[in-house]
Amino acid sequence: MTAARRNLCILYGVIALVALIATWAHNIAYFSAGGDTLDFLASCFANHAVSSMTIDLTLVSVAALVFMVVEARRTDVKYLWVYVVLAFVVDISVAVPLFLIARERRLAQLQDV
Repeated sequence: MTAARRNLCILYGVIALVALIATWAHNIAYFSAGGDTLDFLASCFANHAVSSMTIDLTLVSVAALVFMVVEARRTDVKYLWVYVVLAFVVDISVAVPLFLIARERRLAQLQDV
């Protein structure tokens, strides 16, 4: 693996870690205060500003998932299902950088062949 690819993987790893901490700190606080899943989803459309962000994030997530599926098939990245599950169970902002690490590693393997 080249230094550039390795540095990119490190950057993706940092992004995934920051995303995990930043999003789940708020999720834990919300649910610890007595919020439930239905209230959480309703809060995503509490006003026009939040609705816009929710719709934007949803559509970017769909595009990212399509990209992940296409790239995984094209480059033969293993365990695609793990990244898809992570997108829904943990966060898309964690799943995509982790997928990109796997993709970079796979591209490095293909380059070495």
